[in-house]
Amino acid sequence: MVQGRVFSFWLLVVLIGSMLYGMWRARKGIAIKIRRIAGLNAIEEAVGRATEMGRPVHYTPGLGGISAAEATQTFAALAIMGHVAHLSARMDVPLIVTIRQPEVLPLAEESVRQAYLEEGKVDAYVPTNIRFLSNQQFAYAAAVFGIMAREKPAANFLMGAFWAEALMLAEVGSEVGALQIAGTAQLSQVPFFIAASDYCLIGEELFAGAAYLSGDPTQMGSIFGQDLGKAIVALLMLAGVIATNMGSSFFSTLLGK
Repeated sequence: MVQGRVFSFWLLVVLIGSMLYGMWRARKGIAIKIRRIAGLNAIEEAVGRATEMGRPVHYTPGLGGISAAEATQTFAALAIMGHVAHLSARMDVPLIVTIRQPEVLPLAEESVRQAYLEEGKVDAYVPTNIRFLSNQQFAYAAAVFGIMAREKPAANFLMGAFWAEALMLAEVGSEVGALQIAGTAQLSQVPFFIAASDYCLIGEELFAGAAYLSGDPTQMGSIFGQDLGKAIVALLMLAGVIATNMGSSFFSTLLGK
């Protein structure tokens, strides 16, 4: 058991070290390449489509807050929303953001306002388009249904943490003819988004997409470090399988079994 704990400790050290190494590389200006995700390529197309059709863009950063386990998904969704806001300001298309959690509202307001300011379109920023609807799950979903039916957005972005309402939100977007791009790390909801959306960021692609669009060296380095750590763990697993099949008990002893 002691050997197993020692091995786990050193494995944790290696994983943390790989992330710190990735951040160091990014801060030194060493290029870090992240695979371009199809859903990210479609963001500009979706906003452009809304411009051509003269209809707004709808964005929800999920139903999660900023203090619970799903907070990382919320922050990733807000980062992607900033990019969508830049495109909306640049193309002069209204952006409607619907919020469930009260503490997310000021973050969303500031992110969208800052995007319009940086694009030189601060006069086009409409504060009332950033809408707090309800902190109740299905009351929020019902309010989104009404907005989708009235406003008929040409693009619908569903990013962040979602639960039982995921399929309903995607279905109403499909009914109004919106081009839909969804992303969540709630793996139980991914099948519904894949079925009802045009593009879907699956699991960790949500975080990778946020890092890619933000261009922040720390986030880019963190993604690189995580992937490096996963590669190390995969190699150790492969080595363990091969060693065990060859009759070696080295890895079993190392794990304390």
